[in-house]
Amino acid sequence: MIDRDRFPVDPWRLIETRYSGDDAGVTETMFSVGNGYLGLRGNHPEGRHAHEHGTFINGFHETWPIRHAEQAYGFAEVGQTIINAPDAKVMRVYVDDEPLTLDIAEMREYERVLDMRDGIYRRRLLWRTPAGKDVLIEDDRMVSFAERHLAVMRMTVTLLDTDAPVTISSQIVNRQDGENVYGGVPTVAKARSIAAQKEAGRGTEFDPRKTDKINERVLQPQEYWQDELRSALSYRVTGSGMTLAVAADHQIDTENDFDTRSLVEPDIAKQVFRVRAKAGVPITITKVVSYHTSRGVPARELVDRCRRTLDRIAIDGVEPVYRRQREWMDEFWSRSDVRIAGQDSLQQATRWCLFQLAQAAARADGFGVPAKGVTGSGYSGHYFWDTEIYVLPFMAYTNPLWARNAMRMRTMMLPAARRRAAQLNEAGALFPWRTINGEEASAYYAAGTAQYHINADISYAIVKYVRATGDVDFMEREGADVLVETARLWTTLGFWRSYQGVETFHIHGVTGPDEYTTVVNDNLFTNVMARFNLHAAARVVREMAESNPGAFRLLADRVALDPGEPEAWERAADAMHIPYSENFGIHPQDSLFLEREVWDLEHTPAEQRPLLLHFHPLVIYRFQVLKQADVVLALFLQGDHFSPEEKRADFDYYDPLTTGDSTLSAVVQSILAAEVGYQDLALEYFIDALFVDLGDLHRNSADGVHVASAGGVWTALVSGFGGLRDYRGELTFDPRLPAEWPELAYTIQWRGSVLDVTLRRDEMRVAVRSGDPVPFEVRGQAYIATPEAPAVVTLADQGPVLPGRPTLTPFAEMRRDDGTSLEPTVPAAVTASTPVVVDDLPELSDRA
Repeated sequence: MIDRDRFPVDPWRLIETRYSGDDAGVTETMFSVGNGYLGLRGNHPEGRHAHEHGTFINGFHETWPIRHAEQAYGFAEVGQTIINAPDAKVMRVYVDDEPLTLDIAEMREYERVLDMRDGIYRRRLLWRTPAGKDVLIEDDRMVSFAERHLAVMRMTVTLLDTDAPVTISSQIVNRQDGENVYGGVPTVAKARSIAAQKEAGRGTEFDPRKTDKINERVLQPQEYWQDELRSALSYRVTGSGMTLAVAADHQIDTENDFDTRSLVEPDIAKQVFRVRAKAGVPITITKVVSYHTSRGVPARELVDRCRRTLDRIAIDGVEPVYRRQREWMDEFWSRSDVRIAGQDSLQQATRWCLFQLAQAAARADGFGVPAKGVTGSGYSGHYFWDTEIYVLPFMAYTNPLWARNAMRMRTMMLPAARRRAAQLNEAGALFPWRTINGEEASAYYAAGTAQYHINADISYAIVKYVRATGDVDFMEREGADVLVETARLWTTLGFWRSYQGVETFHIHGVTGPDEYTTVVNDNLFTNVMARFNLHAAARVVREMAESNPGAFRLLADRVALDPGEPEAWERAADAMHIPYSENFGIHPQDSLFLEREVWDLEHTPAEQRPLLLHFHPLVIYRFQVLKQADVVLALFLQGDHFSPEEKRADFDYYDPLTTGDSTLSAVVQSILAAEVGYQDLALEYFIDALFVDLGDLHRNSADGVHVASAGGVWTALVSGFGGLRDYRGELTFDPRLPAEWPELAYTIQWRGSVLDVTLRRDEMRVAVRSGDPVPFEVRGQAYIATPEAPAVVTLADQGPVLPGRPTLTPFAEMRRDDGTSLEPTVPAAVTASTPVVVDDLPELSDRA
């Protein structure tokens, strides 16, 4: 999945030993650095030949009116997309006035490293100039976790064998409104990348996963200036009205003679160092950069904030910044590391994924976690349900403050969610499917607004966070409001039905997680999660009334709570229709799912994958085929409501129908495969998820890291192979260690206690590193771990073991309720000139 000659295995570092411009977009993503607020893509500092010169700030966006082909009431009206902030990474090197240009330079040595122990990107080049002079260039780049608004870059240039004039041009460039200062056309590297993708049959003309393009000017210049070696630019965003300031300070350290020149204009600032370099005498330029943004503060004030940030560093120097970065990372790994013994390749990829979670969420501080973090512009920088279902479990169990901040982002969106619900004729609140500013930004309602399950996903995440942390204060102050308002929506969205004296509650016209099946009735995932949402809201309200009457009265006033509402929520939850087919012995994904034709994925040509890039949605919607695990995800999140036999039957049915076209799928399939016994398949799915970006398995890693998949990797390790569950607030384990792994170790926090868990084939050890004793169960047996005495559990096995994987073969024996058979097929590519042969059509009885 990854070229190990070019990217050798190292448990703590991602290393590249050979330069290539053919996959520049992917490597820029791989070597990105960020802190959740500010992200710098892994472009080379020369500022040329990049796929995307990306500098991204969480929540910094532009808006524009969405123009629907056919407008209708309630459609999303305003689009939002993340903006490419001014690029301060540029530090160009010239020797004898010849530029270092990586695609044509003679590289005697090349290495760049992302060190995950200290969160720093480093690069080392030995360049032989056209005149035959050897030049050593060493640089590093860091976005500070301790200082949210700070980035530091250092470059050292050393002539090894002769004297020569050296120029280093350090710049800040507004690329959003002038993508390429060399003529406004795609760079050579980007052109090569596009050509390589086309040659590989990947295509680049159409891909809905990419960001929206804005053609008008976005950043309107405000204050800009230079003061000695310090430069500042600032802007106001044309549509959204947001403001930004960026300032850079410089220090040169060399025993060579030098002079400086400077230039500042609205869209560029330069500090040029001209050095009369002697052989063996290094030149070091340290560049300290600060970014500040706001939804309304004047740009001038943001410039002042940048100035204060730089002033502090000017007094103390950068070494304390590097020291604090390493201390921060040490603490992060102490809380978050997952160790896989004897599997260095998997260990490296696992730590890369965990590091990406830190880079996406650590300093989001009130913003959400974008689907691509701050590593790229994919999905327009939007927040989805990814945060709540795939990223929050990692945060809640390892870094609770990050989880609290992420949940607060949703509570702050509650007023907009209330407005959206009213617009769709519902009570309560409806959270946006995709957003940056809290307003719905999904123009395709069938796979956007119709995914009402996001309400339940957010409520689930809030409950999970409070279960894991014991943060009842957050629930009483903010979380309960969300639970109440989302519960209200389900009661008005759903319908009551009565048959033979039995009343059932149904939810119609929604889309579940599987976006290859849209606008259906009784989507199982939605109904199961809505049931959870309704029960949780009723329970929390009643618990508050009993344990904290004062907080309950404040809640009741905030949401105008009617005393009879909790009972109505529980009645709807208890009567929720959960689809089940006695004939098939499975839970249908929705009320009509089994009526559709079956897509034969086993015989679908590779060049027609992913399906969304090769088939019209209407073609896909007619078939039983999944973009991602849907029912299977419900089996995991609400696993205590399904028997082991039901889980096995459902997994066997849906696994052969799941394309994995979504990066959200493999991790869930891994977890359930492990639980039901397909242990080899579980490891296969896990490795697919683990290398989604490092191996560019979905051919879109150039657009940024798949943060949800990275979060899912942690869950697959801890909940899949580690067997952790917390149903009803009880900590339990049922481990499934892969056969070739001698040991799996991880750390979690549970209600203030820090637990070190070590899993081997014959035993499981749970030690309390700090905090109170923790009770838990392993396969139904109760244990307790204390700071004085770790709990050691003897394991007879690692659960059931099933060979192979589910296939479509059993489908031939199945019959629908009307007697028709399931015959897997692949939609034919029919053109106007293709004759239709009647004998080739299925029997009419199978179409009944």
